[in-house]
Amino acid sequence: MKSSKRHILSGLLAMCCTVPLQTFAQNQTSANFLGVGTSHILDTYITQEKFHGIGFTYLNIREREKPQKRWNNIIEHEIDLSSTKDRGRSSSMLEGSYNLYWGRYRQWRLFDDKLQLQAGGLANATLGFLYDMTNSNNPAQARFALNVMPSGIATYDFTLWRRQFSLRYELNVPLVGLMFSPNYGQSYYEIFSLGHYDHNIVPTTFVSAPTFRQLLTLDWRASKKWSFRIGYLGNYQQAAVNNLKQHIYAHRVMIGIVRHFAIDAKP
Repeated sequence: MKSSKRHILSGLLAMCCTVPLQTFAQNQTSANFLGVGTSHILDTYITQEKFHGIGFTYLNIREREKPQKRWNNIIEHEIDLSSTKDRGRSSSMLEGSYNLYWGRYRQWRLFDDKLQLQAGGLANATLGFLYDMTNSNNPAQARFALNVMPSGIATYDFTLWRRQFSLRYELNVPLVGLMFSPNYGQSYYEIFSLGHYDHNIVPTTFVSAPTFRQLLTLDWRASKKWSFRIGYLGNYQQAAVNNLKQHIYAHRVMIGIVRHFAIDAKP
């Protein structure tokens, strides 16, 4: 009797061990594209003069979603470089920045999955610099900011001339954050060598730093794994803190490729 019970328990254990773990397909996209366009710069810590010129952008977007889940994640890396001149063409200013965006979105699929709506928020970290090549008094300005930005994305899939296309629009708007800024008349020597803090880490809101960003793209699905993408990127960063004003308006025409792939993931 005991022997038969042991055989039954061993059989049940073997059956449980041989049941495969359930996996789910996880869809991922990785977009890499380059942009060129105009940049408009003002920073009253360096000069009251406005600058404009040509700018270049590299943008990488990685999106991960599980079809059976209602939430997905997006990570974006944006690198900007600009060479600008003042209105008299006598002074030159260089600008460079890196922006990291991490977002989490709730998604809805409508009209037989042709329309996808996403709403959520982004955490944004900005690190950059401005350098006036002709100014010997306070020629440079460091840029550092952290922001929380509500965000929305709409994607519409359609067929034209027997080809598959996707139209996508993303909008990020300001809410709250922190930024570094010298105070009016304060030098970097006072901040970093003498250690004289003067309200240099400033809380910001959508009133004092009305920064927002939009991205409109059109994808042509060339195959199951690859798409070609063109679009427009507008990144409008501005702030008025410590009696100083600054803005960097970037307009870019973007072109690149998108890779589509799926991996099996545990629930």
